[in-house]
Amino acid sequence: MKITKVAKAGTLESNDILIMVSPKDQGIIELDLESIVMQQFGEVIKQVILHKVQEMGVEGVSIKAQDRGALDCTIAARVETALNRAI
Repeated sequence: MKITKVAKAGTLESNDILIMVSPKDQGIIELDLESIVMQQFGEVIKQVILHKVQEMGVEGVSIKAQDRGALDCTIAARVETALNRAI
């Protein structure tokens, strides 16, 4: 799947996450994560995001995530929505 435009999903409210995706020239996945729970759950959040990207078969994408304590299911849903909007 190829990303063709910039898109976002989510909010900056408590217990949510804002995901912004944009096309990247190379076939790499770039992830920039900010989280209020980075020390406790930063690696898990990254894994959830990257797993969803790989599951959807996306390459060449830059992802900026601003987390406010979202659950894993919310993170996955926001990533999927942002990627679908960017196609």
